[in-house]
Amino acid sequence: MAKQFAVIGMGRFGSGLAAELFKEGAEVLAIDKNEKRIQDNSHIVTHAVVADTTDERVIKELGLRNMDVVVVAIGDDIQTSILTTMILKELGVNQVIAKAVTNQHAKVLKQVGADRVVLPERETGIRIARKLLSPNVLDFIELSDEYKIEEIVASPFMIGKSLRELDIRAKFQVSVIAINSDGKMNISPLPDDKIQQGDILLVLGEKKLLKKFETKLEKILSII
Repeated sequence: MAKQFAVIGMGRFGSGLAAELFKEGAEVLAIDKNEKRIQDNSHIVTHAVVADTTDERVIKELGLRNMDVVVVAIGDDIQTSILTTMILKELGVNQVIAKAVTNQHAKVLKQVGADRVVLPERETGIRIARKLLSPNVLDFIELSDEYKIEEIVASPFMIGKSLRELDIRAKFQVSVIAINSDGKMNISPLPDDKIQQGDILLVLGEKKLLKKFETKLEKILSII
């Protein structure tokens, strides 16, 4: 089943995030008070509605409590951003990510319950979308249109096993090129090197093959 996201605020940040989530197969509900913004972005999401999210009844009617993640991407009205975030958390939305325009704004958003606060000058909507779609991926580096390197948190089933036992390259055609263990980087790890709790793997491969690897990890984690 596709993950469900709501993005509130269809400015440059919000529309970029929504478009990337939708492109990668997620169900995306776009919300904005501005009708033109909704019209301009209706083709890049699953559903798009004009609504005022400072109204508790509206949030209930839109079913935002059932979303996997709600992103508050409002940047032009700090008061609306804060009120929306607060109402979403009060109504029991599982995960709320809120965009902040200043450090003080970020501090208030955390105080009213935002699970995560992002500053767009540090993180783009596209980058955040990819992290949301692959929670075990901490970061990534685009090498070309086809290849990238991802930082992936070692999953529980990997702990105590060697790279030889995991056989990641043969099974997924991607390569573990380094292991960050407690801040120490092991470059070109050996086949018999074992994965420890908290290790971060740097994995290189084609984007489509890395995606298959991530999907496999998510399936295993859902069973554990």
